[in-house]
Amino acid sequence: MAADEGASLPPGTVKRPPSELAKRVVSAIVLIPLALYTAYQGGWAFALFWLAAGIAMMVEWTNMTRVEPRYPVQIVQGLGLVALTVVLLRDMSLATGFAIAVVTALLGGLIARGTQGRLWAVSGFAYGAIIVLVPPLVRAHPFLGLVGLLWMFAVVWATDIAAYFTGRTFGGPKLWPRVSPKKTWSGFFGGLAAGTLGGFLVVWGSQHLGWIQPFSLRNTVLLSIVASIASQLGDLGESALKRHCDVKDSSHLIPGHGGVMDRLDGFWAVSLILGAVLLVARLAA
Repeated sequence: MAADEGASLPPGTVKRPPSELAKRVVSAIVLIPLALYTAYQGGWAFALFWLAAGIAMMVEWTNMTRVEPRYPVQIVQGLGLVALTVVLLRDMSLATGFAIAVVTALLGGLIARGTQGRLWAVSGFAYGAIIVLVPPLVRAHPFLGLVGLLWMFAVVWATDIAAYFTGRTFGGPKLWPRVSPKKTWSGFFGGLAAGTLGGFLVVWGSQHLGWIQPFSLRNTVLLSIVASIASQLGDLGESALKRHCDVKDSSHLIPGHGGVMDRLDGFWAVSLILGAVLLVARLAA
């Protein structure tokens, strides 16, 4: 009977396309296991996963901001991101990675036309570099490792999902209507609560399984609060950029989610914070 339902529609009836929520669910079913599997594997598989994400984000950024000449800038900056991944996987010096980043940023800025175009080109490369470097660095860190990465996933995913459903359910005052008209304070606090709980449960569970050494659960809660807020600020920041560029989505690469930037804006913000912490720790060592 189910196979005949399409044929039994009244004449002239237009079959409705899949809902936005259904597309989001299907995309998540594909992407989340892939992210978790590569995280478990680590090494080249994981680094290449985030290299692809970083290149996609850089391309979306330069497309949205209309950097010209677009393709030469994207090619140079894409090669720079590949070089940074090689530096990371070959465990080369921090100075080598810094030199590659500076040279790539300068070349991208020189190729781009106009002062504004140069600024957008350089910032697009920096945006992609964060997502290319930080997740693999966290995965390879002797203290953070897989648990640190799972903590990032849990905070960002729980924040995003809870903010979406809490906001739709309770509505109420808008969080920042000029930037993102649909986001509400109820969604913000719902996401904050869920993200904090998600981060706490990952660390608490890992301790009980013996995966990590005892770590202050109070500090875990505080760090999860900061990361959840950062995740939502990253989302708002990307919304502000899209509004400035007068686009709805960063691209149409992921059904139901728009582009890679749309999917990873919150994760990028958390990566930025962790990347800064790791850099300071490295320089202080």
